[in-house]
Amino acid sequence: MTASTIELEVTAADRRIARYAAAAIVLTIAEAAIPSPLPGVKPGLANIVTLIVLWRHGWREAAWVTLLRVLAGSLLVGQFLAPGFWLSLTGALLSLAVLAVASRLPRGLFGPVSHSVASAFAHIAGQLVLVRLWLVPHDGVFHLVPVFAGAALLFGIVNGLIAAKLLESEK
Repeated sequence: MTASTIELEVTAADRRIARYAAAAIVLTIAEAAIPSPLPGVKPGLANIVTLIVLWRHGWREAAWVTLLRVLAGSLLVGQFLAPGFWLSLTGALLSLAVLAVASRLPRGLFGPVSHSVASAFAHIAGQLVLVRLWLVPHDGVFHLVPVFAGAALLFGIVNGLIAAKLLESEK
């Protein structure tokens, strides 16, 4: 009996996703090194990569990049399966769901900035709901909504503007 080998074909899309995911992972690791005044308030720089992938290649590739970033980033910063991993994954999944809807909106009316803001609000909403259900089972956690919403708006706009500028520069 001989052992069989399974060979997977690596496509151009696989290579592209790997490159984008690597860029997003680098930004995630860099962001982890930045001290935060309040746990959970981070700029979400890797979301710039997700937005670029969404606009260039579609939602499916953006989802792959995001999920690879969450998994590999958590492994590299030592947070895999820790509460931070679940918070990041929950925020990412809700953000991807919102981007799935947003990507179907007319591009003439909705751009990277609106997508980024919607995504940032979805991300923080997912995290706050998970915190309330799992880590802090008290409604007092919702008193932080204005702070997190303000951060989501600010970073959503900034990240969207950066993504829009990078997308514009390639035209």
